[in-house]
This record gives sequence, structure tokens and C-alpha cells, in this order.
Amino acid sequence: MTTTKTDSTNDSCPAQALLKMLSGKWKPQLFKLATISPLRFNTLLRQLEGSNKQSLSVALKELEEAGILQKNVIRLRPLHIEYHLTEKGRALTPIFLSLENLV
Repeated sequence: MTTTKTDSTNDSCPAQALLKMLSGKWKPQLFKLATISPLRFNTLLRQLEGSNKQSLSVALKELEEAGILQKNVIRLRPLHIEYHLTEKGRALTPIFLSLENLV
């Protein structure tokens, strides 16, 4: 008997797309921290025990590409970068909090 594999990349379910967007080791924590205050990379490295530069930068980039975070370069000395929630990210906050309450 042969089984066919269905392609689930179409993401016809919005909830599935949301869960996929926020899945990963660091993305849920990054999202939650971004709801509290702007994120700075070096602060995140200190806050998130067990994190490393590569995994955090990938997670931040993916959240930025998904339109959840916005990267802002602050050109004061010393130069630093902050990540803020976008309008889309702020709209997802109640949904994320509801998911947290289910657990």
C-alpha cells in the first residue's frame, strides 16, 4: 500500500501559520519580551540563558521578516540596534497571551 504525502506548505489555516511563525526555541520568548520593552541584542544574550549569537540573530531576523518585529538602528554613540513590535506584532499579543493561558 502506498501513501501519498500531502503538501502542508499552503497553510490554509491561519492558526497553523501563526503557530509556525512563532515556533522555535527563542521566538516565543523574544516575542514575549518584545511586548514588555524594546529588545537589544546584547541584553538578550544576557537574559536568555543558553542562547548564542547565531541562534538569536536567526530568530530575530525571522521575526522581522514575518513582520512581527521592526529593527531600528540608533545612531548615537555607541551605535546600537533595538527591535520593536510592529502593528502586526501588537495585534498578535492578545492571541499569544490566550495561548499562554491554555497551558
